[in-house]
Amino acid sequence: MRKLRTIIVGLLILCSTGLAQEVLDKVVAVVDNQFILLSELEFQTQMIAYQRKLNPKDPALRKAVLNSLIEEKLMLAQAEFDSIRVTEDEVNRQLEFQIENFIQQFGSKEKLEQAYNRPLEKIKRELRDEIRNNILIQKVQDSKFGRLEVSRYEVEQFYEKYKDSIGLVPEEVQLSQIFIQAKLSESDRDFLKNKLRAILDSIKNGGDFADFARRYSEDINTAKAGGDLGFVRRGLLVKEFEEVVFTMKEGEISDIIETPFGFHIAQLLERRGEAVRVRHILLKLQTSPESEQRIINFLNSIRDSIINGINTFAYYARIYSEDKATAQFGGEMGRVPVAELDPDLRNLISKMKEGEVSKPRKLTVSKDMYGYQLIYLEKRIPEHYPDLSLDYEKIAQLALNQKRQKVYRDLIEQLKKQVYWEIRL
Repeated sequence: MRKLRTIIVGLLILCSTGLAQEVLDKVVAVVDNQFILLSELEFQTQMIAYQRKLNPKDPALRKAVLNSLIEEKLMLAQAEFDSIRVTEDEVNRQLEFQIENFIQQFGSKEKLEQAYNRPLEKIKRELRDEIRNNILIQKVQDSKFGRLEVSRYEVEQFYEKYKDSIGLVPEEVQLSQIFIQAKLSESDRDFLKNKLRAILDSIKNGGDFADFARRYSEDINTAKAGGDLGFVRRGLLVKEFEEVVFTMKEGEISDIIETPFGFHIAQLLERRGEAVRVRHILLKLQTSPESEQRIINFLNSIRDSIINGINTFAYYARIYSEDKATAQFGGEMGRVPVAELDPDLRNLISKMKEGEVSKPRKLTVSKDMYGYQLIYLEKRIPEHYPDLSLDYEKIAQLALNQKRQKVYRDLIEQLKKQVYWEIRL
């Protein structure tokens, strides 16, 4: 099955326009009413070669890449057959997610723009069609084989046939957690709002908005530019912020705006058609040390109760853990390969014994969300050869992947009979 492009693929796509200008384009394949250009084939071949450390001039690699591009176009044709659609909201959410990842990789919006010699809005425009196609293909895959299952018999047959070639199962640990998110108390909120109110009052009394943004804004991607977000269209900013700035007049300064990122004040600089140029000052939602210490103290009291046998880890996880995905299962995180744990957790686990509960540790979920966590090490599973009773779920997943791959290949062969396609190399 064709995997969707990873983040590095997304980054390399940004460079493709320049490459296309240097290559004299010609059509190398036609699929339905879609064309595959030589520049696209050359770019994708270079990209795969770079990722996998292969020779980009290898004819076999070039052929495989061209086949992959043809299959992608066939899947888009299937989306048309099935009347599968993608909403602008879906594209915008995925686009913002990828852009945020790019900014984190480069360190700032300015560095991203500098690396690819184009403004952020142009980067977004260039990525939009790629993201739309990826979502369409994912929807086709979900509709055709997203609900496939494998029976116990199929898993056993797969295991008997491939057990000697599956390879070793790496060392794993069985973990559970209790997670409590750090939240703002009313006093925390009042402190931030009062601080921003003082900044707002200073600006209204003649202070320079850009100067205050450079000194106080906690949006590191725009602070150096005086808080300037550039020209943006609807759908590219969080809802709470958009609802205010798109109703403002040029030069107007907003009151305090609360969004999931924190508290803002904004100034509308210019309106150009359906786009606005706006700058802002952000104070992020940050809890006070006292609020965080209350969470730590509470988790320590839970840990003491577990150690003293008052009740089980699972009992407290179901009641108090704020990670909904694991709380309902008593905090169980399942079997996790040790190599996949973040370095801090891996170091912590290496010092723990089976049945031990850690002290509270800080856990950053995203740049805007963190909290504190208790970890319960239930069991260590050493590296071993696959065993049907011990590793049934893993083997079942491998069997399911193989089944999906077969359905995918059958679908591609069927589409090749239904859809006009031609290689013109």
